[in-house]
Amino acid sequence: MPQFADLRAAFVEGMSRAATFVAVATTDGEGGRAGVTVSSLTSVSADGEQPSLLVCINRQSPAATAILQNRAFCANLLAEDQQEIANLFAGRSATDREERFDQVTWAAGDIGQPMLAGATASFECRLATALLWETHHVIIGRVSAVQLSGSGSALLYGQRAYRRAIHLDVK
Repeated sequence: MPQFADLRAAFVEGMSRAATFVAVATTDGEGGRAGVTVSSLTSVSADGEQPSLLVCINRQSPAATAILQNRAFCANLLAEDQQEIANLFAGRSATDREERFDQVTWAAGDIGQPMLAGATASFECRLATALLWETHHVIIGRVSAVQLSGSGSALLYGQRAYRRAIHLDVK
């Protein structure tokens, strides 16, 4: 069993072993249009005034700043064939931040937030609250609209690579 002298290195290695779905958080409004690939997105509750979800975005990301200023965002859960979109919004291409939306098909949702075409699910949200926790903004949104595609197969990321889910026959 490998030992790590550095707690951070052990933490990063341990978290790399957890597969999670890949999403792009997008926003548009007075604070500008922006988007960023995220792996920290989760449901908070389906109950209450409206369903809610939580996304964590690095405080240095222009997308986090724009979401806080626009007070709205869309969490686009990517389909398994959208690796290029994940890379684009993660900044892994030479495309300028401002030109990313020119490289994808998208439409404004009911409250004006960019919903990416082909995403397995898009959750348009109004900002409910945000907390700065050390290096990241923890952002909670109230879901105002959900758009579902015909594909339910989400893009996954784990062990430092894109993955896809397969059905396991358990006997």
